[in-house]
Amino acid sequence: MGERSWLNGAMHAGFFLLLAASAARVVARHELTDRLTVAALAVAALLALLYGAGVVLWRRLGPALPVWLGLVIGVAVALVLLAPSFAWCAVPLYFLCLRLLPTIGVVTAAVLLTAAVVAGQVRIATVVDPSLVLAPIGIAAIITAVFWALQYEIRQRQRLIDDLVAARDSLAASQLRAGALEERGRLAREIHDTLAQGLSSISMLLQAADRSWGTDRSRALAAQAAAVADENLAEARRFVRDLTPARLEGRSLADALRDLCADTERRSGLRTVFREEGEPAVTGEAAAAVLLRVAQGALANTVEHAAASEAVVTLSHLGDAVALDVRDDGRGFDPDDLDPDGAAASGRGFGLPGMRERLARVGGSLAVESRPGEGTALAASVPLGEEP
Repeated sequence: MGERSWLNGAMHAGFFLLLAASAARVVARHELTDRLTVAALAVAALLALLYGAGVVLWRRLGPALPVWLGLVIGVAVALVLLAPSFAWCAVPLYFLCLRLLPTIGVVTAAVLLTAAVVAGQVRIATVVDPSLVLAPIGIAAIITAVFWALQYEIRQRQRLIDDLVAARDSLAASQLRAGALEERGRLAREIHDTLAQGLSSISMLLQAADRSWGTDRSRALAAQAAAVADENLAEARRFVRDLTPARLEGRSLADALRDLCADTERRSGLRTVFREEGEPAVTGEAAAAVLLRVAQGALANTVEHAAASEAVVTLSHLGDAVALDVRDDGRGFDPDDLDPDGAAASGRGFGLPGMRERLARVGGSLAVESRPGEGTALAASVPLGEEP
């Protein structure tokens, strides 16, 4: 019977019960030899067959259901006029009219059924009083009002459900877009901090090897370039899988930073000093990975842009936070040359914005101080226990 099948079933069962009760009353109060009684029972049987056929073929009738209901109402009106005892059968028919017919159809059917009930009651009454007219009208009005109120509530609830579904779909689409943007940003940061910096190192090593080509130094520089290429290939595979940086595998953040400083000094010639201050504390995996990437980016910027002779990397354990400072004695820059996001006004570079985005994911912050000719100091801080 489709949706609301329980309501349809209750209406159909109620109709057949009322029809059977009305027929029993007619039989109990009238002789079966009376022609009107026989005619009423015959019409009741016809009504039962017609109604039953509609119940069985409910789904197949589909758009034709109002036509079937019109036939049922016509037979029911004739039956009530023959035997007013069948007036109770009009009640479930009211509900069917409200469910299946448009407003004009409901009004027409209600008028016909109510008029038939009133006419039947008046015909058999010994004393005609207003209740015979007002009671059927009142019952029809109450049924109509209650049903329309329920229908209104159902429509309002369905509208609310539709709005919620639309909002859910919109939220899911927004989350999908946000997830795609976040993944794009992650890949951009990883590419900048691994591939771009690695390619820059390889380029400088190969340029140095070219200047001293044919010597032992050129071969050593070429070997370093190959090592950097292998290291960055491994890093690329790891960040595609969103894995921990290779330097941190089975090692502490301090050990990874110490190794990074040694590699930077060996490959670039920049004197790179690592210091650790405070009582070492356990740093979360995500925070350690972020701080290592920040240090990589800061040292890469120092090597490529600062023309510095020395860089100092300091890891400080502050009890409730861990801080990373990278200072160099290079040429420095004017902070006013940076846009509000921290990128170079020329549009070159993803370093500082990428660092800030990384730190923000673990609740950290970044501060940069620099002046032309006075070097650059970068300070990153991450609270302990803060994970994305």
